[in-house]
Amino acid sequence: MKRQILFFFLALVGTLSIEAKVQLPRLFQSGMVLQRNKAIPVWGKANAQEKVTIRWNKREYATVADDAGRWRIDLPKMKAGGPYVLEVRGEDGEVSEISDVLVGDVWLCSGQSNIDVTIERVYPQYVDEIEHFDNNKIRLFRVQNETNTHGVQDDIRPTTINWKPLTKQNAWLFSALGSFLGIRMFEKTKVPQGIIVNSWGGTPIEAWISADSLMADYPMQIKKLAFYQNDNYVKAQMQANNEANKRWDELLNKIDGTTFYPLPSYQDSDWKTINQNDWNWRGIGSVWLRQHIYIDKEHAGKPARLLLGTLFDQDITYLNGKEIGHTYYQYPPRRYDIPEGLLQEGDNVIAVRFINKYGAVHFIKDKPYLLAFGEDRFSQNPMPKDIIPLSDTWKFHLGAEMPSCPSGDVSLQNQATTLYNAVLYPLAPYALSGVVWYQGESNTGNPGPYADLLRKLMGNWRTLWNEPTLPFCIVQLAKYMYPSDPGYANWQKLRDQQRIVAEGDPYAEAADIFDLGEENDIHPLRKKEAAEIVGQYFDKLIAK
Repeated sequence: MKRQILFFFLALVGTLSIEAKVQLPRLFQSGMVLQRNKAIPVWGKANAQEKVTIRWNKREYATVADDAGRWRIDLPKMKAGGPYVLEVRGEDGEVSEISDVLVGDVWLCSGQSNIDVTIERVYPQYVDEIEHFDNNKIRLFRVQNETNTHGVQDDIRPTTINWKPLTKQNAWLFSALGSFLGIRMFEKTKVPQGIIVNSWGGTPIEAWISADSLMADYPMQIKKLAFYQNDNYVKAQMQANNEANKRWDELLNKIDGTTFYPLPSYQDSDWKTINQNDWNWRGIGSVWLRQHIYIDKEHAGKPARLLLGTLFDQDITYLNGKEIGHTYYQYPPRRYDIPEGLLQEGDNVIAVRFINKYGAVHFIKDKPYLLAFGEDRFSQNPMPKDIIPLSDTWKFHLGAEMPSCPSGDVSLQNQATTLYNAVLYPLAPYALSGVVWYQGESNTGNPGPYADLLRKLMGNWRTLWNEPTLPFCIVQLAKYMYPSDPGYANWQKLRDQQRIVAEGDPYAEAADIFDLGEENDIHPLRKKEAAEIVGQYFDKLIAK
């Protein structure tokens, strides 16, 4: 009986293997953009020794998969144009059809959080332009975040933004710099543009470099990686971290008076008065701030937007006892919409609950703190005409002091080579026009080796794509912090490392966006202007 079951199982597996459909990487989807004026690699998997045929631009091309089932066909160079249909067929005759394919320029935008910054984040800077986003010849593709500690993988994960045309809705959670770069390059060239964004906030450059490129000069990074190749350990640590955070939140909420502090009827006369520009609470746990604001008859009941600058760290914000916004970490600007009817004539109460697991609770200076009214309340460039500024003074009350939250987080995305393995290697050899590399903030703690690491990354990627002249635009770090701040000198050193690498590489340029930065914000919002500078540098590189 056991032999019969085994025979049936093996026969079934063999049948499924024979009938397996020819597979393409997830980059190959309807709506994609292929690179003009270069050979177009198309690759994938099939059964071992299976014949694979591609029909493209009225011609057919064929190859045979190797013993591992891998195949590749390089289609001939083409001028910009489209739309086309790409058909891939295996020996079973079943056809995979990819439609609405354009040929133009393809840009890979990679790095950390300043590539991640979305159109939603910068919307107040460019309200009118973003409202009119509508260009079917600019296509957006977002690589889904993933890590791999064991080695390179064949494909990326499914993604929600997969070669979608540029519209406000499609770009809303897509890279702002990538979106504006696509617009800029389309206006310059008048050919289709494909923008592939592959970034992860807070990640160091080492995560984006292959293990063999790091091993000789940075062996400890690779040896450390081996520690995280134990899946049971990683799973246990992550589960422990989740449970610790859950328990910490439960204890905090049990102690803290969250039910009555936001209410307008609560009497806060005995709370201490503080000035937001000359105050912080260095501790762990929660604090409450309340501010009374008078609303006249003209503004009562109207919808509004509350701007609360940028806060450290987590906040839950209430108006007249109703939660209007919640931000889970320090960087996003606080822009909370107030629905019609919530603001009442006379006294209104804004209550902010800060939750902090480290550092000092504080407001970020020189950010907007106000109520905005009218149709232009979503804009910050220019600022709305009808505003009511908030006071600098608040009523302060300690919610709950807490011990530090135990952490078992292993942050695999910050370990050497994990992103190269999972989200960079599977993209090659998809033909590109160039690479935007905007990263470095997470390496400012030790800027000395950065030039060497950046050279390794560029050489590593060019080898992977088998393109020694693949253009790189290195976006130098924008202005951040004040000269008197302890970390300022390291930021300067890292910018200099970026410049040195670009000057020594004939197919790289350093984009100087220093003046687009903000001393009090690591994520400057002027991404359209940054994209213009990047585009100008690509003009130079392409001209070479």
